[in-house]
Amino acid sequence: MKEARPFSALTRPEDLAALTSETFDLVVIGGGITGAGIALDAASRGLKVVLLEKGDFASGTSSKSTKLIHGGLRYLKQFDFWLVKEVGSERAIVHNLAPHLVLPEKMLLPLIDGGSYGKWLTSIGLKVYDILAQVTDDDKRQMLEKKEALKKEPLLPKKLLKGAGFYAEYRTDDSRLTIENIKTSLNFGARALNYTEVTDFRYDDNGIVSGVVAVDLIGGKPFQVASRYVISAAGPWVDDLRSVNHSKKGKRLHLTKGVHLVFPFEKLPVRQSVYFDVPDGRMIFAIPRGRVTYVGTTDTNYNSDKDDVRTDLADAIYLISAVNNMFPSIELEMSDIESSWAGLRPLIHEEGKSAAELSRKDEIFTSDTGLISIAGGKLTGYRKMAERVVNRILRKMEEGLGLEFRECITDEIPLCGNEFSKFKQVKKYIGEVAAELEPEGFEHYDAWYLVTNYGRQTDEILKTYRKFKDADIHWRLMKAELHFGLAHEMVQNPMDFLIRRTGRLYFDIHSVRKYHGMVIDECAKKLKAGSKSKATWKAEIESQIERHSSFSL
Repeated sequence: MKEARPFSALTRPEDLAALTSETFDLVVIGGGITGAGIALDAASRGLKVVLLEKGDFASGTSSKSTKLIHGGLRYLKQFDFWLVKEVGSERAIVHNLAPHLVLPEKMLLPLIDGGSYGKWLTSIGLKVYDILAQVTDDDKRQMLEKKEALKKEPLLPKKLLKGAGFYAEYRTDDSRLTIENIKTSLNFGARALNYTEVTDFRYDDNGIVSGVVAVDLIGGKPFQVASRYVISAAGPWVDDLRSVNHSKKGKRLHLTKGVHLVFPFEKLPVRQSVYFDVPDGRMIFAIPRGRVTYVGTTDTNYNSDKDDVRTDLADAIYLISAVNNMFPSIELEMSDIESSWAGLRPLIHEEGKSAAELSRKDEIFTSDTGLISIAGGKLTGYRKMAERVVNRILRKMEEGLGLEFRECITDEIPLCGNEFSKFKQVKKYIGEVAAELEPEGFEHYDAWYLVTNYGRQTDEILKTYRKFKDADIHWRLMKAELHFGLAHEMVQNPMDFLIRRTGRLYFDIHSVRKYHGMVIDECAKKLKAGSKSKATWKAEIESQIERHSSFSL
């Protein structure tokens, strides 16, 4: 393992210069979880790798999932046993790689009179799920009687409830998981740049892809990168790049939109996560997270602007109705929504199938010119997706260059921030941080937030916090976080920090409203940005606040 390069906007000119002067084994297009996983897998197997992302890291699908590392119980209904087995097995691996970031989350599956899940089928289904996902010990499913289910979640409908299934999943922050994979890849020599858009491909004399043509969206200058292979992991934009490569033929993507709403916890005080069905047959999650509860998701066909995916009024009404239907004592209204997010699933199109029926399996496409594209899949399966596509590259290098094939080792590489051998140590560390912060006026939540976002990197943030003298302790801690993001996580602007690195726009929008002006000033100071940039940032973050918390048809 090499010493990681600085991962800061301040070192960007050096990184760009290196891209144009070196030849890489692999260019990865797309800085979502799939691209991040590929960069780590390839670099850890000895390849010289660069990852390019046209926006910010995780700014597409990988910041807008349901934020669960889960086994895909619903895919049993589609008899997709292979997918359930793979992603189910992956849950425990990803938890071990980052136990501070991938947290155990028990899930309650209510059995409702007239619902789509009966007691016998649910019991059998969860048993099969346990077997396929290799669930062990206390995480094995339990079948609860009505009284037991109500004890765990009193908000369930007493008159209609017949019992519940109770099983184990994991919850995460998809953006943080993405950025920590990228940061970990740097330890193996990879390079990664955000705001660098690939616009075309380089070709050798035989018409085979030999690199990319890109533009630095911050500096505005075009550049080229030479590489032996190129993998497009661009999510919803995979077909766009296949078109540039003149290889969009055969299978194509089918985009569907998924929406989530965020409510104050006191408005939807579920004691734990609930996975429930609604009258139209869909399944919805209600997941408590700190001071809020979020619900989702929808699954509707999408053919509009991929760079501007929004929650609309119909989405919001649908989810509110679903929640009010399942929890009779809860009467959510539009005014109760604190925030939301909407993202796209890049599924593989299958004629005659609805959005809900489409498989979540990933597929790899290789064009006649050698461009390799990967699409589909689930957040939970990112590591195996990366393994499959890197295997393909290494087999080609083995044949063409006589290099020795190296096996995937990412199941043994702890992600940045993980210095914990088990989840109990994470909980102990949260307690230690809380004991340090609570006497100063913070809540236990603040310690939980820091550790479940940064793991042991919290120590560095607190060290910086101690150096500041700002009277407002909450701003002082946020500023320490911001300095960490600027120095170690390639934060280029306030939106990167407030949306992707911290999730505040989704889970703590009040702090965004209160402190975004101070974040803008601090970013401008550290990045040496002028008044024009500050005005642009201010307009953008205020627009983001509005679009995530207000809806119209």
